[in-house]
Amino acid sequence: MNRISTLLGIRYPIIQGGMVWCSGWRLASAVSNSGGLGLIGAGSMHLEVLRQHIRKCKAATDNPFGVNIPLMYPQIEEVMNIVVEEGVKIVFTSAGNPKTWTGWLKERGITVVHVVSSSKFAVKCEEAGVDAVVAEGFEAGGHNGREETTTFCLIPAVRRATNLPLIAAGGIATGEGILAAMVLGAEGVQIGTRFALTYESSASDVFKEYCLRLNEGDTKLLLKKLAPTRLVTNSFRDAVEAAEGRGASADELRELLGKGRAKKGIFEGDLEEGELEIGQVAALFRQQQSVSEVMKELVEGYERGIKNLEERM
Repeated sequence: MNRISTLLGIRYPIIQGGMVWCSGWRLASAVSNSGGLGLIGAGSMHLEVLRQHIRKCKAATDNPFGVNIPLMYPQIEEVMNIVVEEGVKIVFTSAGNPKTWTGWLKERGITVVHVVSSSKFAVKCEEAGVDAVVAEGFEAGGHNGREETTTFCLIPAVRRATNLPLIAAGGIATGEGILAAMVLGAEGVQIGTRFALTYESSASDVFKEYCLRLNEGDTKLLLKKLAPTRLVTNSFRDAVEAAEGRGASADELRELLGKGRAKKGIFEGDLEEGELEIGQVAALFRQQQSVSEVMKELVEGYERGIKNLEERM
C-alpha cells in the first residue's frame, strides 16, 4: 500500500486510462475486479450512455472505479451532474483547467485526479486542490501535451515540483515499466494501450489486431495545431502528414479531421479513413489478452524486476 493505493482504495496502484471508444463499463469493471482502478471514458459518450455505463459498472464490481472527464467536453455541466447523481466517488479530469471543477467535485465528496504533461501544470493542480496528478509522457497514445516531454524526463521533474501523489503514464505496459516509474518517483501508474488491446476493451477487434501487428516507429504525434494526437500509419495519417507538410492551417486540419473520425477508426474498425490512436508501447505486444491476464503479468513483472535489480546490485 502507498499513497495512491490508499487514496483510491485499491490493491495495486495501477489505473486503467479512460480512453475514448475503449473504456466502457466492461473494461473498467474488469480492471477494478482485478485489483486496479478502472475508469469509464466519458469523452466519447452521450449523456445517457454515460449514465448507463456507470450503472452497469456499479453492478459488475464492488470495488472502486472512476470516470475520466475531458474538461473540454461540450456538455460538461451535465456530465458532472450525472457523476454526482450516480454516486461516482473518483473522477480523473484532463484537457482543461483543474481550477474550474476541482473544488465543486471535492465539495461533493469526490476524489479528483488531474492529467498533466508538465511540471508547471502539476504545480497549478496542487494550487487547485486536486488529490493527485497523472503525469503523462510523450510516448502515450491519444492526445498528448504540446511539450513532447518523455515519461523518463517528466516524472522526476514533476516529483521535484510537487509533493502531490504522483501517477506516471505514457509508455508503461509491463511490470518492469511500473518499477522504473516508481524508481523515478511515481507512486502509481496509468496504463492505456495495454488495456485498450484486451478482450474487455470496447474498441473494434479489427483495430486491436491491427495495433498488435505494429512495429517501432509506426505511430507518430501529429495534429499539433489542434490537439497533439499519436496516430497509427494509415491513409488518414498520410493525408494529415501531407497537409502539415505544406503548412496547413488549424482550420484546414480541422476540416480534414471532420467529425467522428476516432469513432470510425477505433470503434468501427475503419483502418484506412479512421483516426487510429495508440501508444508507442503497442509494438511490444502481439496477442490479445484478458484484463486478468494482463494484471497478473504486470504484478509478476514488477516482482521479477525487483528481484533482477537486487541480483545486479
